[in-house]
Amino acid sequence: MQGFDESTIRDVVQSVLGQLNGEAAPVAPAESCTAKPGESCGCGCRKGKFGVFQDAAEAAAAAKDAFLQLKPKGFAARAKVIEIVKGLCSAKAEEWGKLELDETKIGRIEHKIEKLQVISGIPGVEWLKPMGFSGDHGISMEENAPWGVIGAITPVTHSIPTIAGNIINMVAAGNALVVNPHPGGAKCATIAVRAFNEAIAREIGIENLVSIVETPTLESFDALCKSEHVDLLCVTGGPGVVKAAMASGKRAICAGPGNPPVVVDETADLAKAARDVILGGGYDNNLLCIGEKQVFVLDAVYSKFLDAMERAGAAKLNSRQIEALSSHAFTSSGDGGGCSKPVLNRDIIGADASTLASRAGVSVPEQTMMLFGETDAEHLFVEEEQMMPFMPIIRVRDIGEAIAAAKKSEHGYGHSAMIHSLNVANLTEMGREMDTTLFVKNGPCLAGLGSGGEGYGSFSIATTTGEGITTPKTFTRFRRCVMVDNLSIL
Repeated sequence: MQGFDESTIRDVVQSVLGQLNGEAAPVAPAESCTAKPGESCGCGCRKGKFGVFQDAAEAAAAAKDAFLQLKPKGFAARAKVIEIVKGLCSAKAEEWGKLELDETKIGRIEHKIEKLQVISGIPGVEWLKPMGFSGDHGISMEENAPWGVIGAITPVTHSIPTIAGNIINMVAAGNALVVNPHPGGAKCATIAVRAFNEAIAREIGIENLVSIVETPTLESFDALCKSEHVDLLCVTGGPGVVKAAMASGKRAICAGPGNPPVVVDETADLAKAARDVILGGGYDNNLLCIGEKQVFVLDAVYSKFLDAMERAGAAKLNSRQIEALSSHAFTSSGDGGGCSKPVLNRDIIGADASTLASRAGVSVPEQTMMLFGETDAEHLFVEEEQMMPFMPIIRVRDIGEAIAAAKKSEHGYGHSAMIHSLNVANLTEMGREMDTTLFVKNGPCLAGLGSGGEGYGSFSIATTTGEGITTPKTFTRFRRCVMVDNLSIL
């Protein structure tokens, strides 16, 4: 890809992974080890068993071999894999949800469990339907062909659900995948991948259909980007890791960052709007990329909306408490040139509202899902994708100012936005101006992924590269097969 050399790519990747928690050095294979992937050995290098590898190159090679085994088995084998993944996510939702929370220390246990339960609604092989044409000049068939091996980069925010959702979409399309998980969620991801592969091997005889790097590092990420066995990248993460993937030279499907705004106008059902903001923005302590992050409310109903938030169970912070919380939530990082930029305090990302309240110098009930308070449109909690259950509420004069401020706060990510209004003109104007991948009217963000709204879900929403909410078709290549002749019997 023009404009990026190898050193640039490495610098970007180093910058991203250098900030991640839980990094550990990989276990190097002994020079004398002759074990092949999938075989046990005595040197401790664990070259791979049921999809779990220390070496990224071997993980990619094993996934390639698994892809070649999957090809002749057809749609029946793909459907069986999807059945296995959905069944395990449902059966182990509580166990794996607790496992993920214990490792990552972010989010809420009830939502960790629920995110695994909703995997059952992700579309599979039924999404892939060929299209045929026949006429005087012959027959044409358009089909969706697999890419091969997909390198999946997954986040700490939804470690197991993202991998499970990716397996369903990618294997439905006929692919194998190799996963480089976020280091902060690698242990739970590895346990889930091993369980998936054990069941897949038992049912269809393929062991490494989903390979994973057990100890992800800068080198393993770089190796997957460069691997001859990896045909496509799918990245779910922040702007740095997305930039690195797009600079790799491979085709990349990228689910980038979001900072979704909400607008509430004078026609809205304020009680419902407040409940929806708390439900969506407080879900898993605001870790969702689609989650409500800031609310712009028209002056005519501003005070009434604040009252509705309190009645719905959110706890209000005053200006002094908001600034106290801000001092804990953000730090400054210099760039070496005398400039500084805000940096999120990773210690309180995804923390409970009660924990955030204690940092603000106030006590709230442990079951509180959200804090909120009045800020201006330039506040850091508005500008940054903060992933904490604190909701800044901004007063605006009219719908024009509300939409303009919402658009500015979204930073052009094109990710998600919400509006609460009964005015069709306002709904239409905001939809046109925001031009986001998800646009939810009169509901929580969750409705945009089929929870409380119509449609289907996914944990990879490719906003950066434009594919949108990923489906099996996202991970296919378009192919047309043509037979030329006068074959019509009509």
